[in-house]
Amino acid sequence: MRSRRVVVGEGERALAVGVRGGVIAALLPYDDPAPAAERADLGEVCLLPGLVDTHVHVNEPGRTEWEGFATATRAAAAGGVTTIIDMPLNSLPPTVDVAALAVKRAAAAGKCAVDVGFWGGAIPGNAADLRPLHEAGVYGFKCFLSPSGVDEFPPLDEEGLRTALREVASFDGLMVVHAEDPSLLTDPLGPTYPEFLDSRPGSSERRAVERVIAAARETGARVHILHVSSASCLEPLAAAQRDGVRITAETCPHYLTLTAEQVRGPEFKCCPPIRDGGNRDELWDGLAAGVLSCVVSDHSPSTPDLKVPDFAAAWGGISSLQIGLPAVWTEARARGHDLARVTGWMSGRTAELAGLTAKGAIAVGRDADLVAFDDTAEFTVDVAELRHRNPVSPYHGRTLTGVVRATWSRGRAVTDDVPPSGLLL
Repeated sequence: MRSRRVVVGEGERALAVGVRGGVIAALLPYDDPAPAAERADLGEVCLLPGLVDTHVHVNEPGRTEWEGFATATRAAAAGGVTTIIDMPLNSLPPTVDVAALAVKRAAAAGKCAVDVGFWGGAIPGNAADLRPLHEAGVYGFKCFLSPSGVDEFPPLDEEGLRTALREVASFDGLMVVHAEDPSLLTDPLGPTYPEFLDSRPGSSERRAVERVIAAARETGARVHILHVSSASCLEPLAAAQRDGVRITAETCPHYLTLTAEQVRGPEFKCCPPIRDGGNRDELWDGLAAGVLSCVVSDHSPSTPDLKVPDFAAAWGGISSLQIGLPAVWTEARARGHDLARVTGWMSGRTAELAGLTAKGAIAVGRDADLVAFDDTAEFTVDVAELRHRNPVSPYHGRTLTGVVRATWSRGRAVTDDVPPSGLLL
């Protein structure tokens, strides 16, 4: 595949990318006459490394009407995402032991258009299951410090967190944490968005992050803070990173591109919530500084009936798996960031987080997960045309810049007329 704008390392180069057996075999000059069975010349259309989205709720089995492996992975491919890692909750059973992981893998088998890995879950009483799950191939463990929204995946208290972290540290695993302190959360005082926002203040995130930092410092475990929405978390995170605590953090497209002032209806509801425009600017600063290392979707869909017209009662989750790249690129380019930076946040750093050494870059020896991205084309989001299962999105009607023209998973074009060939990693 040839492009005058192949994103490699810190910039763009005119290259011919040679692929053999699903792996990148050579990076050659753009006009190199090397023989090939097939050729695709993208010209000025960018060739990016496939995105790695490490925060996706597929929900199958058990709540497959919310989403599923077939629909989620087709949406991923349409958005330039060639690897997802599935979260352990909202499916039934949750992935909290090896038997549940086997059920999840069986549900996914033969349905995935892109490669799929799995997180395990850390809940009260399952510390003994963490090492077996690690040995069975999960990429780490998710826990909540506040209620998760589903009864079968309860949160860890202070001692439960430390117990789980000590166990994870014993085999140098990774714990990823939904960090909101339940003592600072309240029930919304009414149905409006300002009332919902007040019920989940930024101070709850910051206090929970400080708790995780203390526990990671004590146990030596490697930890990662999920979906940071409050810029108040940046200061303690930066200080801990300077001190050598093994902690990283992510944010999401909706926190970087949407603001509380733009919220129209419950399709914007998520936990933690979308905050004001000044907070959004600070998150961009934290991302640029490296305090936040990556951007992931936190694709958390539901059926439309659960997105009822009431912010107090609606399900909290945003579906953005297919449109995360153009959403982030639209805002990033306006702020002076280039595509190499964006793919670093959404591919390189996420692959590094999960230890996916074959993913995350266009380089010899890596999987040929590639995306043709027209970075100047515009489109208006129409939920009816998105590939995830239920037509709900806060981006509906929003004009974005950047169109995914084609996606290759390990060298094979992902199209509707090709059977799904994604691997279970």
